[in-house]
Amino acid sequence: MSRILIKNAHILTMDDTRPEIQNGYVVIENNLITKVSDGNPSGFFDKTIDAEGSIVMPGLSNTHTHLGMTLLRGYADDMILSDWLQKEIWPAEAELTAEDVYWGSMLGCLEMIRSGTTAFCDMYFFMDETGKAVEKAGIRGCLSYGMIELFDEERGNSELLKGERLVREWQGKANGRITTMYGPHAPNTCSKEFIAKVKKAAERDGVGVHIHVLETEDELNTMKKNYGVCSVHHLDSVNFWNTKGNELTAGVDILAAHCVWMSDGDIKLFAEKGVTVSHNPISNMKLSSGAAPVQKMLDAGINVTLGTDGCASNNNLNMFEEMKTAALLQKLVTKDPTALCAKSVVEMATKNGAQVIDKKTGVLKPGNKADLIIVDTKKANATPIFDAYSHIVYSAAGSDVKTMIVDGKVLMEDYAVLSINETEVMEKAKACALGLAERAKNKKEENGK
Repeated sequence: MSRILIKNAHILTMDDTRPEIQNGYVVIENNLITKVSDGNPSGFFDKTIDAEGSIVMPGLSNTHTHLGMTLLRGYADDMILSDWLQKEIWPAEAELTAEDVYWGSMLGCLEMIRSGTTAFCDMYFFMDETGKAVEKAGIRGCLSYGMIELFDEERGNSELLKGERLVREWQGKANGRITTMYGPHAPNTCSKEFIAKVKKAAERDGVGVHIHVLETEDELNTMKKNYGVCSVHHLDSVNFWNTKGNELTAGVDILAAHCVWMSDGDIKLFAEKGVTVSHNPISNMKLSSGAAPVQKMLDAGINVTLGTDGCASNNNLNMFEEMKTAALLQKLVTKDPTALCAKSVVEMATKNGAQVIDKKTGVLKPGNKADLIIVDTKKANATPIFDAYSHIVYSAAGSDVKTMIVDGKVLMEDYAVLSINETEVMEKAKACALGLAERAKNKKEENGK
């Protein structure tokens, strides 16, 4: 048995029974937390980490990203969304190889380790490569193959088979660090009949469903024009949103990314059905998609989480930036400075996100898995600290994370990444990115565009 002690810590447990401990310790045995308390424990420990001058808290959960797109960071910026997709991103993605996605995923894992994200939800393709990267890097990943049916039944059947294979081969891998979901892309790229079929597969396999919903006003208008209702009510007609199950089927988690153009009726329905939302404020702002009504969702009782989206539209995976932006954006659009307080944002990034990735994470308490970060506060931007939640949201940076533990294993200690070779990852990823850009450029020239 391996025993780790983290002592002299200012702890944000995110546990409602005792959310904050000013001077305490955490004991980890193998991959589980066995004690969180104040003072100092007795006994033998294989490893002791002195967290004096630091905040210890659950690792952050990024509930919506596309890790392979890390290679497209800065590839195309400041463009209208339709042009950005059709003229730049989709043509580049068409040139991606399995090797590209592996090294892009490794780079994404490295960036997340460096900035405090211990778990993430991903939807993309070449997902075996992302799985291999997660297995190697040591973090926790919930993987989905992004199924784009395009209202073609034959194509849909092929896409579903790919999604089923990912679930079959990767669910529970890496000592349970890797889980899976089904990933129908969106209601405006997949028929409701296909999405209903995907939901049944998820119920059969006991995994969740990850889907984009109402990211843009264009989607809202298109769905209303074609079907007379928005995306939410369109899929409700096939009982897609029900997460609670019935006498015939078990309940499954449904993770809806973006949800920018939600009406009050949509919010009420999501709250009743138990849908989880992934709010991606930076990507939504950068692409001028709009501002999701997050405070309304929280007030309605929806489990709202945070995600970065892909690096092509963010342009990083820094959840500290996402937390601050989420808080500020809600205050701006509601014209209410009390909207989305700091503690609520930290909950979104930790315990709320954990609900759709691994429910035994996100809170530091005995019996939960040992996924945590140590945030350095011996810095100018951390002086003084009157409120730890305020500091994490408004002052701290991803680069302040000095140590990360996932599943009881130390992945980074005192700023040194231990699980992967940083230099190799950055060199390989850069080479893949340059090769990808060159292939995309050549293809454009061939097509005369």
